[in-house]
Amino acid sequence: MLKEKLMEDLKQSMKDKNVLRKNVVQMIRAAILQVEKDKQIELEDTQILEIIAKESKKRKDSLADYEKSGREDLLNQVKTEIEIIAEYLPKQLSKEEVEENVKNIIAETGATTIKDMGNVMKIAKERIGASADGKTISEAVKKLLN
Repeated sequence: MLKEKLMEDLKQSMKDKNVLRKNVVQMIRAAILQVEKDKQIELEDTQILEIIAKESKKRKDSLADYEKSGREDLLNQVKTEIEIIAEYLPKQLSKEEVEENVKNIIAETGATTIKDMGNVMKIAKERIGASADGKTISEAVKKLLN
């Protein structure tokens, strides 16, 4: 289970005195704990993967801000955090692989116009899950429905 792996990695990073890795793992565990306490449920691996993907997205979104402000130190730190977080996510699909999945979904649903985007996106998010971010899926759907 993913929670146990996170706990083991936390212990190992403390032993190795790897502060950045320890902080990233603690941040992921805190986000998981927050959702579990708020909703009073025990999260499964698929739900944990969604949380980890959100944390990765937050970091990717902040990269542009750090580049604009010229903060190389923070830029490098965030890139390293993204790499650490990626270790817990499933292999990310390429744009071509995402487009291929979306083509199949469009064929199944019979979607023809951009008005069908919501339905296609819903099914695509369920099937592709954390293997691709929502932005990549959305771009593929728009491209294929236009």
